Amino acid sequence: MSNKVKISFYGAAGTVTGSKFLLETQEYNILIDAGMFQGLKELRKLNWKDFPFPPKDIDTVLLTHGHLDHSGYLPRLVMQGFNGPILGTSPSLAIASIILRDSAKIQEENAEKANKEDFSSHSPALPFYNIEQAEKAITLFEKVEPEDWITLSENIKARFIKNGHILGATFIELDIFGKLWVFSGDIGREQDLLLEPPGRPQWADYLIMESTYGDRRHPVEDVDEILSSEIENVINTNGSLIIPSFAVERLQSLMFKLWQLYKKNKIPNIPIFIDSPMGNEVLDVFERFPQWHKLDLNEFREMKKHFKIITSYKDTWKTIDYNRPKVVIAGSGMVTGGRVLTYLRYYLEKPETTVLLVGFQAEGTRGRQLLEGSQEIKIFGKYCQVNAKIKHIDSLSAHADQVGLLAWTSEIKNIPEQVFLVHGEPHSRDALRVKLKDVYKWNTSSPELHESFSAS
Repeated sequence: MSNKVKISFYGAAGTVTGSKFLLETQEYNILIDAGMFQGLKELRKLNWKDFPFPPKDIDTVLLTHGHLDHSGYLPRLVMQGFNGPILGTSPSLAIASIILRDSAKIQEENAEKANKEDFSSHSPALPFYNIEQAEKAITLFEKVEPEDWITLSENIKARFIKNGHILGATFIELDIFGKLWVFSGDIGREQDLLLEPPGRPQWADYLIMESTYGDRRHPVEDVDEILSSEIENVINTNGSLIIPSFAVERLQSLMFKLWQLYKKNKIPNIPIFIDSPMGNEVLDVFERFPQWHKLDLNEFREMKKHFKIITSYKDTWKTIDYNRPKVVIAGSGMVTGGRVLTYLRYYLEKPETTVLLVGFQAEGTRGRQLLEGSQEIKIFGKYCQVNAKIKHIDSLSAHADQVGLLAWTSEIKNIPEQVFLVHGEPHSRDALRVKLKDVYKWNTSSPELHESFSAS
């Protein structure tokens, strides 16, 4: 039998989103992650194309973590014939289940709205997948324990190692015919409010590594001062602070930050509304898996009581009509969908509104448009004037910056035969490529979408 391994980059190559890496061997085929493309329209259109390799011939999917750009393509993969196990840690599978159900629900609602209000170029507008299709993918989930080697076939085994970033996230090591393939997934930060530092690989014959922040260091910002100042401002102007937030990790980090500020008397007891059905479910995942984070459960429960957690769309409208100073944290983090769009539709035109972006804004998203000073953005088929103040906190990212990425690689004892840089915009990947060459003399490349390489 040939020991040849072919790797194909079907996502997160030449772009940040849509992670999909296929490993083909004569005895077993493995897909690492199955993410959706997000951002620019030409990228989103790629989601609708059939997977380039027959999904029925994929033996298993290994999930680094539950984010949509790593798990959101799973229902489509199943629709096209995949029927193998989808392996991930228990928190990752719990989060992926929440994200897939939420994504399906939003897509069904958006398609229904587009058809009703006739603002889609498709007739009829269809959801990318529906709730039933998401549930079918979820039935294939199988949990793994971190650190344990799992035998996949005669000559292939895998293990998942904690990697910070979000609850349950891992990097994955694959021993294939005696060579170690390491897939970084998304690498977390050394100093994280909620999570322990990421693990570090000790050996890698082939390294597939993310490069989201490969060209920069996270800025040194006084996040407490920024949040306190913005809350003081909305109180003085009888305004609203709208914070679009990722439902996983970012929302919980913001809650913890604001809770700490309140306990230290740095902010008054202003109403803080949490409007993210998915985020609420992720709070329950934090409670179910205390061994995966640093928060004391008693304090976590006390913290939750401090916030006004919205559970119905009816309460969303009540919050919109609430005309006193308030803070609203709502999904989604890049303003691509979710409840935050409903708020922005009514609040963007108000000069007393502040929109605080709290993370990476991918190219082509509404968040990036706001960040770059767009005077109007399109929401539900209509243009909204941007009179609100747009602010940005960049230091809350759950991704390691260039220093963190180098630290993550620092314990690899050998020189990898090949390093592939993925999951980054072109400048980020190239900056990290140069840095890895200067520091380690490693042979690195930046594969493009659908590019393949063979190794033996």
